[in-house]
Amino acid sequence: MNHVPPTSDAAAAAARIDVVNLTARYHGRPAVADVDLAIEPRQVTALIGPSGCGKSTLLRCMNGLHLTVPGASVTGQVLLDDADIYAKDSNPVEIRHRVGMVFQRPAPFPTMSVRDNVLAGLQLGRRLGRGAPHDEIAERALTKAGLWHEVKDRLKAPGASLSGGQQQRLCIARALAVEPEVLLMDEPCAHLDPISTLTIEDLIREIKETYTVVIVTHNMQQAARVADTTAFLTMSAVGEPGRLVEVGPTERIFSSPRRQTTEDYISGKIG
Repeated sequence: MNHVPPTSDAAAAAARIDVVNLTARYHGRPAVADVDLAIEPRQVTALIGPSGCGKSTLLRCMNGLHLTVPGASVTGQVLLDDADIYAKDSNPVEIRHRVGMVFQRPAPFPTMSVRDNVLAGLQLGRRLGRGAPHDEIAERALTKAGLWHEVKDRLKAPGASLSGGQQQRLCIARALAVEPEVLLMDEPCAHLDPISTLTIEDLIREIKETYTVVIVTHNMQQAARVADTTAFLTMSAVGEPGRLVEVGPTERIFSSPRRQTTEDYISGKIG
């Protein structure tokens, strides 16, 4: 899979993801089963549902990270613009450049500077040409993440010296520096204060103009605020795999869900 990294926003292209009959297992036991889900480009899709229903597992299946867990396996397909990321000839490093990920806890590399944290992803798999404008790439990514003006005079400071909300935006900048086509976000605001949470939500709304975004969240209000499409997963009983119950425009899912289980979850009757 040969791919030249885009060098400008004009070169970036949001991708579509189609999850087809996907079952993800740990040591043979399904965590999420029989999922069919279309992720539209340049939209925010929220995955919601009770703890243990497989939301994060499903998210990690969308860029192959699920298979990095010992004993994990996948059946079915994840199509990235019609190419199955689980095909034998797929390049996992290339896929994770095209489908970036931001995790629940901010995780900057503590011994690296703010600048080097942003550029870290470019050191894996892709090579910048001689004389490539590293500083321009860092500035562009930090600007996209809404962080440039806060750190432009602290680029040599350790990434871990930033506040929690700034660290999360630094991790988003690191993911955006490689110009992905999709950005996966696993509860990116779970450990942030309300002000930092609103900052990240504003950022999500901005970056969907360029990228496809999939976010896992337990916060119903957050899903309602940022998502264009919402997919609800649940399991029939403890220990059973999670399954996709309903997916649709966020406004409809929250105002007039078609499945009673969805309504019960959104209204707080189950959780």
